[in-house]
Amino acid sequence: MSPPATPAGDTGLALHHVGVRFGGLVALDDVSLRVPPGRVVGVIGPNGAGKTTLFNVVCGFVRPTDGSLTLDGRPFRPQPHRLTGLGIARTLQGVGLFGGLTVLENVVAGASHAARAGFATALFGLPSGDRDERRLRAQARDLLTELGIDRYADAAPTTLPYAVSKRVALARALIARPRLLLLDEPAGGLGADDVDELADLVRSLPQRGDGCAVLLVEHHMDLVMAVCHELVVLDFGKVIAAGTPDQVRDDPLVTEAYLGADVPTAGSAS
Repeated sequence: MSPPATPAGDTGLALHHVGVRFGGLVALDDVSLRVPPGRVVGVIGPNGAGKTTLFNVVCGFVRPTDGSLTLDGRPFRPQPHRLTGLGIARTLQGVGLFGGLTVLENVVAGASHAARAGFATALFGLPSGDRDERRLRAQARDLLTELGIDRYADAAPTTLPYAVSKRVALARALIARPRLLLLDEPAGGLGADDVDELADLVRSLPQRGDGCAVLLVEHHMDLVMAVCHELVVLDFGKVIAAGTPDQVRDDPLVTEAYLGADVPTAGSAS
């Protein structure tokens, strides 16, 4: 199946000439990229290239020194606690599950905007509060089933295999039905079979709802080459290449940035 066409206009997330400086250290320098609806955009680069800083800018953990962000063409100043309400979900490098909750409860916690909307009804014990809770728990179970981990619904996070914990974290992000999903090195610590299954899942995300966009920050080249529609390559905080996986793979600047290492030839997103 061919990837959806890139929508016209200013829909989606965009970074415009973003720069970040920490004292005398330049972490990002004049970085621009766009993540349209229904597309998977990957950010890659060698260690220290600025990938984590870029992710933190989009999440609101780091304020850019220069440049700006827009969401659907409007100024966007991200704040971590307000992302879910804007239809943006994220996973971090660490799994970050709540140890005092079961797997199912961890996933329900990802629907924080819906939970807050029903807070008053739940506080006063109104029937609609119970209905909201039942609905969210049913959605959480459906996601666990979809990800093949429903048998762990009542388990404590500390008892889970690492690959299962990663899936729980992803389910917690997906229950909010995000328009934009931010994935920070989701393949970290996974084996080859788990990475293949992750690739299948990421490829399916743009088919959800109105077309979930994905910004994937990753160092696992097999994964990004297999799932991304476009790639942005950073080196020392600057964009050195951008384009389709095939275009990026053949770019000599990318090969040089990776110290001459071969870039895998896995099939691009379809």
